[in-house]
Amino acid sequence: MIRLSANLGFLWTELSLPAAIPRAKSAGFDAVECHWPYDEDAGAVRRALEETGLTMLGLNTRKGGTTDFGLAAVPGRETEARAAIDEAFDYGAEIGVRAVHVMAGKTQGVDGAGETFDKNLAYACDRAAKHDMTVLIEPINHRDAPGYFLFEIEQAAEIVARLGRPELKIMFDCYHTQIMQGDLIRRFERHRDMIGHVQIAAVPSRAEPDEGELAFERLLPALAALGYEGFVGAEYRPRGSTDEGLGWMAAYRAGGSGER
Repeated sequence: MIRLSANLGFLWTELSLPAAIPRAKSAGFDAVECHWPYDEDAGAVRRALEETGLTMLGLNTRKGGTTDFGLAAVPGRETEARAAIDEAFDYGAEIGVRAVHVMAGKTQGVDGAGETFDKNLAYACDRAAKHDMTVLIEPINHRDAPGYFLFEIEQAAEIVARLGRPELKIMFDCYHTQIMQGDLIRRFERHRDMIGHVQIAAVPSRAEPDEGELAFERLLPALAALGYEGFVGAEYRPRGSTDEGLGWMAAYRAGGSGER
């Protein structure tokens, strides 16, 4: 069974987070996730989750300033990075979130970035262990985020192996990985034990996952056949309104395999 999660960072953005959660439930999603919910009242978010029975799978650490795209791999900004990590885990604990995506930042080629990222991830893993949460790291493509420190699955796998922390997993975003590397099934298979979450969107448009160069009706069952039992996050930007674009879900509802 393929279980779908609505990423409310992109879906129903005209609504507050507490209002978007029941919309996701009504649409047939099995869980939700988000980006940066920190301006939303945590109590209201938790009540919406409890009322719908949905789980909030994950959220992101803050990006930082207006030109930043994360802080955890930025040398000299460790205090800010750890404050963002603390904020994410504190907020996440209030709403019952399962994972925190620790954003690295645009520091490709910067001296000391790797060591800084490792140390901040170890700090995040310590926080995760206290709350029975997961730390996620996500390779992000350089078309959308030029210079992002983490951009390949193998790079992420090296970090996970080097740190050796059970709390640390890879976010396997099919959109980003297809743009940077391709060969998704083999890459997923090679690193299956390190993968904590999967996300989807059309390539190259990042719209609904019913167009473009990835055939998700075949890809997602293939990942499931490789042993993936987690949720699949719908992290796409709708072509129009969110509700108008939900037809792609029909192939996966009611335990469907995704075959059309």
